[in-house]
Amino acid sequence: MRMFKTLTLVVATTALVSCGSSGSLNRISGTGEKPDLRTQDEVANDNGSIWDLFSNADDPNVTVGVNKYIWNATLDVLSFLPVEAADPFSGVIVMGWGRASGSARSYRATVYIQDPALDARSLRVALVTKGGPASKDTIRAIEDAILTRARQMRVADSKL
Repeated sequence: MRMFKTLTLVVATTALVSCGSSGSLNRISGTGEKPDLRTQDEVANDNGSIWDLFSNADDPNVTVGVNKYIWNATLDVLSFLPVEAADPFSGVIVMGWGRASGSARSYRATVYIQDPALDARSLRVALVTKGGPASKDTIRAIEDAILTRARQMRVADSKL
């Protein structure tokens, strides 16, 4: 009886191991790639090679999904406002209260860059004054200034 249980256990284990091949793991993970079985220390000490720079293996959890020109243009155009928080991974810049030179009105802005494209649909600006939301014309003027500056920065980069 004991021999039968041991033999059954060995057969069941062998069957389970053969079912758990890397092909079935790939189907479960959906990536089609073998899982990385290295330890955290091995991954941390992996310096890679020069050829890793040319691979297209960007991790969406690490890469930035915002347009760098819109990001920099926002900081440039709204430089009269202090930056309270900025998160390039989500594309949000929160600005504190400040006044533009020559203006008597204080503003506070939150900018949301939604897409890596240099496009008007990628940019959302929320602008408020001490008295409430800023006018739509003022918000539109700020968005236009940011997009114009972003295009100027892109043209300047292409001339390098």
